[in-house]
Amino acid sequence: MRIQLVDSSNRNHLLPLTFTRPVSALRCGILSIAEKYTKRGHEVGNETQDYLQRKFPSIADATVCVDGGVCPTDEFLAAAAALMSGQSLCKGELVVAWKGEKPSDTAGSTCFEGPLNVVARPWDIWGLNAAELEADFDLLTTGRKSAPVDPTCTVIGDRIFLEEGAKATASILNTTTGPIYLAKNAEIMEGCVVRGGLALGAHSALKLGTKIYGATTLGPHCKVGGEVNNSVILGYSNKGHDGFLGNSALGEWCNIGADTNNSNLKNNYDEVKVWSYVSKRFAKTGQQFCGLIMGDHSKSGINTMFNTGTVVGVSANVYGAGFPRNFIASFSWGGPQGTMEYKLDKALDTANRMMQRRGLAVDEVEQEILQSV
Repeated sequence: MRIQLVDSSNRNHLLPLTFTRPVSALRCGILSIAEKYTKRGHEVGNETQDYLQRKFPSIADATVCVDGGVCPTDEFLAAAAALMSGQSLCKGELVVAWKGEKPSDTAGSTCFEGPLNVVARPWDIWGLNAAELEADFDLLTTGRKSAPVDPTCTVIGDRIFLEEGAKATASILNTTTGPIYLAKNAEIMEGCVVRGGLALGAHSALKLGTKIYGATTLGPHCKVGGEVNNSVILGYSNKGHDGFLGNSALGEWCNIGADTNNSNLKNNYDEVKVWSYVSKRFAKTGQQFCGLIMGDHSKSGINTMFNTGTVVGVSANVYGAGFPRNFIASFSWGGPQGTMEYKLDKALDTANRMMQRRGLAVDEVEQEILQSV
């Protein structure tokens, strides 16, 4: 099928991560949402914000339109393919697929009865990660043979897969709580303890002695150390040193300084509130565990402390002693003592230097995106 992945109103609830990408480019499990379709043989395009369309183009003559947050199953795709013009599918209060014009509400839609994961809020990214890791692992490994695991590792269980060039040395890898997937040229260095699920993206590395538990996804070109629990890093970001990251979602081109820690649980065990870009205030999440939500190109200095449910926008630089505010706007520079504007030209220079380390650069398209945030 030719599938148009459409940003719904949930897009604004997924900010700051969706300032720089459509919802379908978010990673949950091993794959991004869009990749879950292409790996099944479908062609996809995106209907998103105007300033993102050059990087994430739409597809002409789409067979069907699907909400960009839907993580597909074969059952769902069959139901979507069977739609006639003017028909739609809903899941709860959300229209998830349609042909022709999108209906304004679910009245008249056919309810999809099968299981379906939908990324609608930032905490869905890590909350659904365990289930999506399992689904993506099955999708990617069926009919394929893993590269061998080095005999210096202790492997518990058998749900482990290494792509070509991936390696793990002298580490404990427990797959009984979830699968472990190492993409091409990924590396687990000596002394790591991994309690699956884990997805380690292409050319990514777990540094010496890293501890991973709770379904965790590290996209391509990441370097990660310390302690990580049930978190997702979309890609091209580093947390290379000691420090705790839990129940968190980080974008691309982020850098977490040594001994940065985040809180993922309030001392009174109360429900966590986070900044809502929709209501312009702090809003309830329904979550007891909620850590750091950080947009692309943001950084933290050494020994930074992030409070429970902190939201950091795009191209922010956070540093200093004590806890910064629970919401740090895009293009901010500072910490607990206050912030100042991070000038766009300076932010672009920093972004370009970081991207050059990966053989990339801030091109005209990337610059337009950052200018539009």
